Amino acid sequence: MDSLEPKLVTIFGGSGFVGTQLVQQLARRGHRIRVAVRRPDLAGPTRMFGGVGQIQPIQANIRNVPSIQRAVAGADIVINLVGIGYRKGKQTFDTVHVDGAAAVARAAKAAGASTLVHMSALGIDAASKVSAYAASKLDGEAAVHAAFPEAVIIRPSIIFGQDDGFFNLMGMLTRLFPVMPLIGGESRFQPAFVGDVAEAFALAAEGRVKPGRIYELGGPQVETHRALLERVQREALRTRPLLPLSPGIAKLLALPFAILPYPPLLTSDQVDLLGFDNVVSDAAIKDKRTFAAFGITPTSMDTILPTYMWRFRKHGQFDKPAAHGTAA
Repeated sequence: MDSLEPKLVTIFGGSGFVGTQLVQQLARRGHRIRVAVRRPDLAGPTRMFGGVGQIQPIQANIRNVPSIQRAVAGADIVINLVGIGYRKGKQTFDTVHVDGAAAVARAAKAAGASTLVHMSALGIDAASKVSAYAASKLDGEAAVHAAFPEAVIIRPSIIFGQDDGFFNLMGMLTRLFPVMPLIGGESRFQPAFVGDVAEAFALAAEGRVKPGRIYELGGPQVETHRALLERVQREALRTRPLLPLSPGIAKLLALPFAILPYPPLLTSDQVDLLGFDNVVSDAAIKDKRTFAAFGITPTSMDTILPTYMWRFRKHGQFDKPAAHGTAA
């Protein structure tokens, strides 16, 4: 699809997993892009995705309103991809997902931006009753639409791709541990390919879908958490037993990670999230608020996972799938 007239786009969180894909999508469409991040000195590689001067990293922190206002000044399109999976210091779910999202929406409206696209998460309606993460995402959506009623909100399921945070983590664990802990084994997920998600954001930014709506993005396959871990093992050529854990035991195991100075492998809130389905709702399917609204045929995990999950095999790319059952 041909692009519209090139615009100035500000992307908060544009150097992340989805952000780098989106920057490439918009650069190919001819747009000028500000990559708004806390550390622009670390976002320099995003410049390579466009022509000279087309992509400019800029300092911004969504907990700092003046920096948000500077980042969106003169922008035609504003996209907010910022989100956190665990709380640390001043980076709480509410300060980032609610207050920060509202600040971006208000600044975009005040700056005269024509379009705002906001990233949320799938499955938060039911999970919000017990999960602080899900509750903050839901409150953030309401805050965004209160400040910018025409905003497009996109809820993706688990996102997979070369540098994803789910399949790579599970692959690492299956390589290191003799057993694989299984939490919420029957909860359903609908993983979406990062390239498809980025394309949806690009199309939403260009006004290709109806504004003021919430879109839900899931891939072509719905699988339980158990089935996803079994898929990881098939790709990694491993045969680790799955050890089902009750939510209570899983939360006890998560406690030590809360005091470590590194990103935790598991938090109590994530245990709660794993107890809920993460799939596109029937209402979204009926209203065509899915990939169908963007004209995108979602990509299968079968196509993408083999291109990077081989790294978790015993001998890497030298182990072939036919050898499954012989690797340790």
